[in-house]
Amino acid sequence: MSGTATAAAVTVRGLVKRYGDLTAVGGVDVDIHAGEVFALLGPNGAGKTTTVEILEGFRQRDGGDVSVLGEDPQRAGRAWRTRIGIVLQSTTENAELTVEELVRHFARYYPRPRDPDEVIAAVGLEEKRGTRSSALSGGQRRRLDVALGIVGHPELLFLDEPTTGFDPEARRAFWDLVRDLRGDGTSILLTTHYLDEAEALADRVGVIAGGRLVALDTPARLGGRMAHRARVSWEDGAGSYEEVTEFPTRFVRELADRYGGEVPGLQVRRPRLEDVYLSLIGQLHPEEVAT
Repeated sequence: MSGTATAAAVTVRGLVKRYGDLTAVGGVDVDIHAGEVFALLGPNGAGKTTTVEILEGFRQRDGGDVSVLGEDPQRAGRAWRTRIGIVLQSTTENAELTVEELVRHFARYYPRPRDPDEVIAAVGLEEKRGTRSSALSGGQRRRLDVALGIVGHPELLFLDEPTTGFDPEARRAFWDLVRDLRGDGTSILLTTHYLDEAEALADRVGVIAGGRLVALDTPARLGGRMAHRARVSWEDGAGSYEEVTEFPTRFVRELADRYGGEVPGLQVRRPRLEDVYLSLIGQLHPEEVAT
């Protein structure tokens, strides 16, 4: 995220949602900056979906203050809704319309839509533009969901598990699309179970568990990740070795001196976002992980 993109597209303070005696969201505070990709991660039942649905205006909260693009989504009207885009986990409506018919139809709902032909090309469905949505594969249907979510040229885009069903090539193409949208100034809230996706796309990551935000930082710094010790492994004719150290550069230099330059089979591994996420979740009590 650029240094100038500091305004808040989303501001949440003390968000609370209860279902009877169950507190699904218990006091979440978070800001999502304008023009950033923010990934909200968490195990199933942790309050992630409830939080996102409140931000989208689909669910009412029981406490706290929420501002999305300067308005309370609980009271915002149609004009506000044209400024956001939503890609749900799955949709099955209008199954008999073709890809092109659906995209052009949805474009008419918005005051300044993107060009439908450009949108169809951006999600990789040019060869399927005349195909009914009911005849699309799961991955192709998911791409159509994304097309319908972005055709309105939203200021804020909600992406809920957007690449479920994508093959690896399609996922990488979609990542490029997200980066292009961000480059155009679109703010993006991403939920995903693919930790490599969050690591590749997100400017910042929030981890929610037990209805609470338990960590918030850039992917590189989440959970004190930069301070985590690195694993240095190497091998020689006598065997394989591994050293866990807080000073990998110094240790590799010592190894290089020991072996006279090149260290055989050298690998230095720092924790990935997935490692840090699992560590954060693993530190919680079972009742904190799922609500």
